[in-house]
Amino acid sequence: MTAQLFILSAPSGAGKTSMVREACARVSDLVVSVSHTTRPKRPKDTDGVDYHFVDEPIFHKMIAAADFLEHAKVFDNFYGTSHQAVEATLKSGKDVLLEIDWQGADQVRRIMPDACGIYIVPPSRDVLEQRLRGRASDSDAVIERRIAEAVTDMRHFSNYDYLIINDDFEQAVTELCAVVLAKRLEVNRQSTERSELISDLLA
Repeated sequence: MTAQLFILSAPSGAGKTSMVREACARVSDLVVSVSHTTRPKRPKDTDGVDYHFVDEPIFHKMIAAADFLEHAKVFDNFYGTSHQAVEATLKSGKDVLLEIDWQGADQVRRIMPDACGIYIVPPSRDVLEQRLRGRASDSDAVIERRIAEAVTDMRHFSNYDYLIINDDFEQAVTELCAVVLAKRLEVNRQSTERSELISDLLA
């Protein structure tokens, strides 16, 4: 079986996580890679579902062993994507989605250049700010910083293969699913997965 690795990136507030969750519910054999993190486990977190929770010494050992496709330190905590886990899932025939930022995407592309990149943006700067303020959990200073970071992040959209504007959620999810399904119909993949049928048709 062949399968595809997808990289999904977006600025904070673009709605990426909700889109990914819905896409995985609609498309069979599409799964999200579960990252390793040193972030403390929260009450609603499930180990192995939300993250693989590890301490810093274990995380650093994994870095030293080149176990990660990509890793980064974000707000004093480390996050990383297991190379072995991604490869095992792909070999099982399931497509894999990585929710990572543009810097992590660059790391992954160096190791797996065939990964398909999808970038998600909000429909406007005003909508982005509304979504960030709607969380009602951050101060004005933090929101302003997040907006500035989002603008910096979005400048890297051209490094990706597809751009989806999350204005209407239903439409955006449909487009995300369409990208996944289109990649499954590429000739190289179809000729491998349907080799018996093709051989029979051409006999």
